[in-house]
Amino acid sequence: MALEQRLMDVERRIAEACARCGRDPGSVNVVAVTKYVSAAAAKRAVEAGMRHIGENRWPAAEEKWRLLEGRAVFHYIGSLQSRKVKDVIGKFDYVHSLDRLSLAEEVHKRAEALGIRVPCFLQVNVSGEDSKHGLAPEAVPAFVSSLGKLPGIRPVGLMTMAPIVDDAEEARPVFAGLRKLLEEINGMSLSDEPLTELSMGMSGDFEVAIEEGATWVRLGSVLVGHEENDG
Repeated sequence: MALEQRLMDVERRIAEACARCGRDPGSVNVVAVTKYVSAAAAKRAVEAGMRHIGENRWPAAEEKWRLLEGRAVFHYIGSLQSRKVKDVIGKFDYVHSLDRLSLAEEVHKRAEALGIRVPCFLQVNVSGEDSKHGLAPEAVPAFVSSLGKLPGIRPVGLMTMAPIVDDAEEARPVFAGLRKLLEEINGMSLSDEPLTELSMGMSGDFEVAIEEGATWVRLGSVLVGHEENDG
């Protein structure tokens, strides 16, 4: 399937998922995960109308960033090491994987040095899998409170990764759990601004994630493919 056809198919599936739960399709943002494709393929994705690009390592993303700077919004979607913060902050517009205070402090320091505020999603390990990064759900309120002392960070919402399952319905409790946690956090008034965003759902389960409130879905194989020459 050609790239433009894939995009149309994804847009159709998003619209159908939104219709099932009474949402406006415009409330769902798509991050095209380009980490498995070349810079040329990422450029074609942007030219096809994809505005948001997701990458998880700076060395692999650098060529794409230089090619598409000013033409795309870059999202850092992988686990971020504190020593790599200097490479990421100032280049990526969003960070989806803030999951510990030491990392938050480094992001804040770099942001202050650059005179910016960085929109960040707090990564939560809702499923409790040992293989997943993220805060335990019960640790999120204290973490949100601690961010009030780090003005270089603008917490915008929560992010999670569901287990890889054959039936997307099995991931629904994870997505519902993140939505419920967001509501609970906002009810506690722990930050100056409410957290409004939910980054959840990938190629195999994004429709279920949308039905449970996702405002950002991260799509790779279903949208831009995996091969360097794909698209």
